[in-house]
This record gives sequence, C-alpha cells and structure tokens, in this order.
Amino acid sequence: MNLMAQTTTRRRLMGAGAFLLMPVAMSVLMAGSLAGQTAAQQTTTPQTTTTPNKASGAANARPGQGEVLDRLVAVVNGDVILESDVQEERRFEEVQPYRAVASITRDRIIERLIDRELILQQAALQPEDAVPARDVEDQIATLRKDIPACKQYHCETDDGWKKYLGDHGFTEEEFSARWKQRMQLLKFIEVRFRNGINIKDSEIKAYYEKTMLPEYAKRNVTPPKLEAIQTRIEEVLLQQEVGALLQDWLKSLRAQGSVRIITPGEVTP
Repeated sequence: MNLMAQTTTRRRLMGAGAFLLMPVAMSVLMAGSLAGQTAAQQTTTPQTTTTPNKASGAANARPGQGEVLDRLVAVVNGDVILESDVQEERRFEEVQPYRAVASITRDRIIERLIDRELILQQAALQPEDAVPARDVEDQIATLRKDIPACKQYHCETDDGWKKYLGDHGFTEEEFSARWKQRMQLLKFIEVRFRNGINIKDSEIKAYYEKTMLPEYAKRNVTPPKLEAIQTRIEEVLLQQEVGALLQDWLKSLRAQGSVRIITPGEVTP
C-alpha cells in the first residue's frame, strides 16, 4: 500500500474533527497524522495517486491511464495532508452548530489542518488519559439538539441522526471517532496552557466595566451585577489567554519544523 493510500485509510479511521472549547482552539479542527513516516519517504511521494481505469474493460485499457484518487496538498514534518482531508474538513464543518461554512476558504482549511497536524504530533509525545466514552456520548447527545439543521431530520431519533450524518458523508462510528479525537486534543491544549493561567479580580472587573457595560448600554439593556457573571467573564479571559499562547506555540512549531504546502500543479520530487 503506497503512502497516500495508507494516509487515506488512517484518515478514514481517525478523521478530521473540530475544536470548540476555546475560540482559537476551535479554529484548529482535528486531522489524523501518519505516524512513522520519515521525511526521506515523503520526498518520493507523488502528488497524485492513480488506479487503472477499468471502465473501458481490459481490452481497451491503455498503459499509463488512470483515475486520480487523491492529491497531496501539504507535508508537515513528514506527515501528509491530502485533498480528501480538505474536503472532509469542510464536510465536518457543516456538521458544527452555528458555523459560517461559506466564509471558510480552501486555503484557510489547509492552514487549519497544518496547525492541527502540528498539535497532534506534539500530543503523541505527551499523551493524556483517554476521554471516557460516556463523555463523548454526552457531548454528541447535546450536539444533536444544538445543530439547527437537525430539526428537519429529527435527530432526536437514531434514524434521523443516522440520516443527517449520512447526508454529510459520515457514519455514526466515523463521527464518534472524530468527535472523540476533537475532545482529546482540546484536553491536551487545556492541560498544556490553561492550568498555568491566573485571571486576577482586577482583570475581571476591567473587562466588565470596559467591555460588557458599554455593550449593554449600546443595546439599552440593564446589565447584570458583576457578581452574577464573574465566572463567565473569567472563562472568556481564560479563553483569550489560551488562544494567544496557542498561536505563539504554533508559530514556534512551524519555525522549528518542516512545513510545505504543495501548490496546484506542482510535481513533487
């Protein structure tokens, strides 16, 4: 099995997932990595992989003809990202509640998959305890209620949920695996960055006075007391801090590693 076929198979098992505990982490949705492949192996990987064209029958088949199965779009420290990953990421994006899918460009998806691959590689070096299956089931149960399009499918029923996923190109098993991986990476990010952050009371008060109160005033709405929303403000500030640290870390990983985006039509050596 060639490198692209191996990668495609593994992606189908692990898949692309999405983030969403933190705004920046959210933008880094999950893509599987191809462990064990070296940079030396990667240099021999073709941009496309083909299979013999059987439509005309053996008698009419001509050597060299083939059907493109997948395309190489990026290489991250020897691990590959394929065109099928880009398409799968977009399909997974459609399943997320309250997401503006139309505004996401192909280039942005590729950048997101590169960031995700870098995080996956680091997570493999510092594995966390597995997310319990029950937690995954609970989150998916909530998701079935939150996806607006799920109403017309009646996702509260098993048949409706199965139909909704199928129309987006996923089986229930594939989607559960992707969502579990999403949760696992969020856990890794939280452990790595969040535990060392301390939000001060003065920061919470400043956010309340300078950000929230003007917003309530703009809407001509009576604001809640600071004590009533202090915990929520702290969570917002935590997310902002984690997002900033994550972005800086990803920049460092890119600078220290090897990231290459394959332009359309480019032939790899």
